[in-house]
Amino acid sequence: MRALLGGVPAAAGAVRVAGRALEAWNRRALARHAAAVPQLERPAFPVSVRDFVALGRYPHLGPLGRAGPRDAEAVERALARCDAADLARRDVTTLSGGELQRVRIARALAQEPETLLLDEPTASLDVGHEMAILELLRASADGGLTVLLVTHHLNAAARFADQILLLDAGRVAAEGAPQTVLRRDTLERVYRWPMETGRDPHTGALTVSPLPARGRLHGEDAESP
Repeated sequence: MRALLGGVPAAAGAVRVAGRALEAWNRRALARHAAAVPQLERPAFPVSVRDFVALGRYPHLGPLGRAGPRDAEAVERALARCDAADLARRDVTTLSGGELQRVRIARALAQEPETLLLDEPTASLDVGHEMAILELLRASADGGLTVLLVTHHLNAAARFADQILLLDAGRVAAEGAPQTVLRRDTLERVYRWPMETGRDPHTGALTVSPLPARGRLHGEDAESP
């Protein structure tokens, strides 16, 4: 993900963004096109949540760096979409892990990018906020936003993703639609653990269930008769 945004050089090949070589983009133009929510980040200094989210507007500011009504509207809209409006006056350094995660996603949405990259965006979130964020990202993708999401949650990927790239020790193990990638034989090969796949009776989405280790059921040792 860092290579896609120019943070580190690509180990091989070339990175192209919207059909253009990454090197052809200046930093401000790239920031208008793509926003990122990295996995690990703690605010370096105390500011209000509103001001922290407003940092996402920096690529859109004019030469004098002054924010206008449109910038303020984008910030308030992003806070509301991430259920963080009630946190707007809080010091960002006092937030819990889950609160900070929602605020960081709000900052990226306030940037109004065409492409959004997120690394484990549901980390630290409770189930309700996790589902709300995933539904928000799915709706944003349906509205035209390109969303690239890194996750270890196979069921979330199965339910919300259009395409999945499954990695095994940094190499591509499978890619394609969820039903193509999340096959039992593929998953067992990659994760080296027995798996079962099925369908959610409510949503119809593909589901993945890790099984007890082979030879070890209900607490019985594999060597037991």
